[in-house]
Amino acid sequence: MLYQLTEEQEMLQQTVRRLAEEKVAPRAAEIDEKDEYPWDLKELFGQQELLGLGVPEVYGGTGFGLPSVCLAVEEVARYSGSAALIIATQELGLMPILVAASEEQKKRYLPRVASGEHLIAFALTEPDAGSDAGSMKSTARRDKDKYILNGSKCFITNGGLADVYTVFAKTDPAKGLKGISAFIMEKDTPGFTVGKKEKKMGIRGSMTCELSFENCPIPAENLLGKEGEGFKYAMMTLDRTRPVIGAQALGLAQGALDYAVRYAKERVQFGKPIAAFQGLQFMMADMVTRVEAARQLVYKAANLIEGAAENNTSMNEISIFSSMSKLFASDTAMQVTVDALQILGGYGYMKDYPLERMVRDAKITQIYEGTNQIQRVVIAKCLLDR
Repeated sequence: MLYQLTEEQEMLQQTVRRLAEEKVAPRAAEIDEKDEYPWDLKELFGQQELLGLGVPEVYGGTGFGLPSVCLAVEEVARYSGSAALIIATQELGLMPILVAASEEQKKRYLPRVASGEHLIAFALTEPDAGSDAGSMKSTARRDKDKYILNGSKCFITNGGLADVYTVFAKTDPAKGLKGISAFIMEKDTPGFTVGKKEKKMGIRGSMTCELSFENCPIPAENLLGKEGEGFKYAMMTLDRTRPVIGAQALGLAQGALDYAVRYAKERVQFGKPIAAFQGLQFMMADMVTRVEAARQLVYKAANLIEGAAENNTSMNEISIFSSMSKLFASDTAMQVTVDALQILGGYGYMKDYPLERMVRDAKITQIYEGTNQIQRVVIAKCLLDR
C-alpha cells in the first residue's frame, strides 16, 4: 500500500521544508567546515516543536508520531545530514524511555527532552561490542538503593552534549544478552566523564564521543523496566528508530538528486545542456526510481510501527520492515549521492558544491544503528521465522 500524508503531516512537511530552505541550507557548509554542533539550529528545532514529534502530548510532545519524525528528518537532511541528526538522535535517545519506562520516569524525563531543554543520548556501543552487543563489558552492580556503573562506551552521538543518557550495562555478566539492563543516567552523575571527540568523515556537525563510567551511582529507580531485559529494550528501540535513519538517508538522496537535476539543465557542453544526453538521462531515471522506492519503504515501515498496537502487528513484521527501510534507503543514499556527484563531474568533487559533503554524510547511514550487513541478517531471520 502506498503511504498517504494526512493534512496535518502535509502542513508539517511544508513548514519544515520552508524552515530547512531558509535556515538550514545557508548553514550547511559552515557546519561541516567548522566541525561544530549547530546550537542555533537545535534551539530553532526546539522552538518549532520538532524534538518532541514522537512524544505523546501527555508527556510534553506533540504526539504526531513516528511518520512525522521521519518527515522532519527527511526535509532537513535534504540540506544537512548533521542538522537532521539533531532530531533523529533525540528520538533514538528517548525511545528506550517510551518503550520501557514507568509512568513516573516518563513524566520526569520526557517533557524536558521533548521541548529540547534537555538533549539525550543512546549509549549502547562499546569498543569490543558493536554489532555484538552481548560482548559489552560495562557492568551495573546492585548496591542497596542504587546501581554502581563501571565501563565505557564509544561512538556515542550527543556524547558530552546530552543532559540525559539511556545507558546499557550488564547486571548479570554470566547471562550474556539476558544479563543486560537499561538505565537512565544524568550528566552530573559522579564518576561519569566524557572522552575524546571523534574526528569523522561526515556528519561533522554532530558530536560523537567516548564515555567512561567509574563507580557511577545510578539510583535504583532509574532502572528502565526489569533487570535483564535491556537488550530487548535496545532492540525494540532500534526497530522503531531505524526508519528515522532511513528518512535521513532518503533526504540526503533527494537533496543530491534535486541538485544534480538543476545542474544538468544549466550546464552546457557540446552546445546543449548535459541533461539532453541520454547517458545522463538514464542515470537520473535510475536515481529518481531508487529514491521513490526508498520513500515508499521508509514510510511503510514508519506507519506500520505507528499503528502496531492498534493493528496487533507482530514483532516480526515490525523488525523486517524496519530493517528493510534502513537498508534500502541507506544503500540508495550512497548510490544516488555518488551518481549526483558524477553528474557534476570535476565540480562535484569540489567543496564549493554540496555533493561531496552529501556523499560523506550518506556513508554513515549504512553503518550506524546496525550496519547494513546486520540488517540483512535481521531481514533473513524474520523471513525464515514467518
